[in-house]
Amino acid sequence: MLDLSRLADAVRYEGGVSRRLFLAYGAALSSIPYTTQSTLAGTKPKFSDDPFTLGVASGDPDSRGFVLWTRLAPKPLEPYGGMPATPVEVEWVVAEDETLKTVVAKGASTAMPQLGHSVHVELNNLKPDRWYWYQFRSGDAASPVGRTRTLPGPNVMPAQLKFAFASCQNYEQGYFTAYEQMAKDDVDLVFHLGDYIYEYESGRNGKIRTHLGKEIESLGDYRVRHCQYRTDPLLSHMHAQCPWFVTWDDHEFDNNCAGAISEELDVDPVEYLVRRANAYQAYYEMMPLRRRSLPQGPDMKLYRKASFGRLAELMVLDTRQYRSDQPNNDRHSPLNEAALGKSNTLLGSKQRGWLQRSLITSRGQWNVLAQQVMMGLVGFDRNGVSPAYSMDQWPGYAAERRQLLKFLADRRVPNPVVLTGDIHSNWVNELRLDDRLADEPVVATEFVGTSISSGGNGQNKPKDHDQMLANNPSLKFYNRERGYVRCTVTPESWISDYMVVDDVETQGGEVTKRASFTVEAGDPTVKPG
Repeated sequence: MLDLSRLADAVRYEGGVSRRLFLAYGAALSSIPYTTQSTLAGTKPKFSDDPFTLGVASGDPDSRGFVLWTRLAPKPLEPYGGMPATPVEVEWVVAEDETLKTVVAKGASTAMPQLGHSVHVELNNLKPDRWYWYQFRSGDAASPVGRTRTLPGPNVMPAQLKFAFASCQNYEQGYFTAYEQMAKDDVDLVFHLGDYIYEYESGRNGKIRTHLGKEIESLGDYRVRHCQYRTDPLLSHMHAQCPWFVTWDDHEFDNNCAGAISEELDVDPVEYLVRRANAYQAYYEMMPLRRRSLPQGPDMKLYRKASFGRLAELMVLDTRQYRSDQPNNDRHSPLNEAALGKSNTLLGSKQRGWLQRSLITSRGQWNVLAQQVMMGLVGFDRNGVSPAYSMDQWPGYAAERRQLLKFLADRRVPNPVVLTGDIHSNWVNELRLDDRLADEPVVATEFVGTSISSGGNGQNKPKDHDQMLANNPSLKFYNRERGYVRCTVTPESWISDYMVVDDVETQGGEVTKRASFTVEAGDPTVKPG
C-alpha cells in the first residue's frame, strides 16, 4: 500500500512542496503493488531453464541472523525474467555445514511477481558469530550453496574483523576481476558503496562489454540492467561468499541526482520521481535487504547500522536521496558562499539526527561511516582556478561537513573512520574541521576506494600526483588504479590494504597489494605500512 504521507520529503524542492506534483505523483504510483513477504501458497513449477541464474546472496547481518536473497529468473535479460505472473513457492534451508546436513532452519517463501519473483528471507534466531551455509529450491531446481555469517554478540569484544569495500562497477568499461581476489581473501563481510550499475545507454561508456538497450527508465529497464550485472560470474560468486551491506550512489538511478532534483533542467519532475520509484523497486528486488528497506514510491530507507560486537559500530549512510541541489551548478568551484551555505545538506535532517544519536550511543571501539562521496577537502586545479573542489562531494556541503566533524570531536566519539567510493581513484585523508589548515587536530580518518572497473585501466602515479599531495596537507595517498580496499580491524589498530588490478580491460588481470596504511586506536593520524 503506497503511503502518500511519506512522499512530502521526496517532492520537496526550492519552492516548497508542489501540490500539483504531489497529487500527480501519487496518482501515477497508487496502483503499484507493494507487499511484504507473502504468506500465500505459491505454485511449484517445473522449469525448462535454470531459475537461479542470478545466484544467491545474503546481507544486513546482526548477531542473531541475516537476510537471504535470490530471484527466480530463468531468462534474466527479459523484463519479467521469463517468469509467469503468478506467485511461486521457494523453499530454503540453512545449515552449519557446506553439505547442508546439519540443518538449523528451513522454510518456504513465496516469490511474488509484484517484486520480480525476488525472495528476501530474514533469519532472527541463530547463534552469534557463526558461519552458516544456505540454499534455495523451487520445483525441481536448486540454487548454488551460499555462505554467510552472524555478527558477534553485543557485549563481546572480538579479536578481529576483516572486510572489504568496493564501488563503481561499470560493465562497459571493464571486467570485475577484483572480486576474484576478494573471494580468496576470506573476508567476514563486504560494503558496496554505490554505483552498482550504470544507467547509460548501450555503448556510451565503452566497448569492453556492452549494456543492453537505451538509457534505463522503466521498471523493466532497471530490472534487466541489474540482471545483466548480476550474471557476471565473479560478482555473483562474491555475493555467495559472505554477507554484504549495500548502499547506492547516483548511477543506480541517474547521474548526479540530488534528492528529487535532476541534473537535466528540462526533466518533468513528476516523470523524474516515477523513474526514481522504478529504480528503487528494482534495487530492492536485486539486493539482500531487509523488509525495513521495502520502497514506497520514490522513498526507500537505506541508512541503518549494525554492531560487530563492541569492536566496531557499522553505520551505512545515504548521501543521495535526501541531499539538496549541488551548489555552483555542480561545477568544480572554490569554497565560496554557495558551497558554504548553511542549508546545504547531504544527509537531510532525519538521517543527520539518526546518525548523531547512533554515534552518541555507540559502544564500538571503532565507529565506521560507510558512505558514498569524498569527505576530505581535496582541492583540484581546474581551468587556472586553484584550488577548486567537487560540489557533488562533501566540499559542496561544507557547513554540514564541519558540523559533523565538530560533533565527532566535541562528543569524543572513539576512533571514527569514514569509508568512501564514487571517485574512481584511491585516496587516504586525515579529516580536520578545515583540511586546508595542517596545524588543526585530526578528527577522523577517511579511506577512499577506487572503482571495480569504472574508468577502465588507471595509473599508479597520475600526472598530478605530486602536485595533489603538495597542495593538500591532509592527503596521504593518491592513486588511480582499479580494485578495492581490504581492511583488518582489531581493538588496537586498523589496517587498510589497497588492492589493485593491473588490467580490467582483458580477463584474468592480476591483483596485488599496492599500499597499506595503519591507524592506531586513539590516534586518527595515518601511518604507512
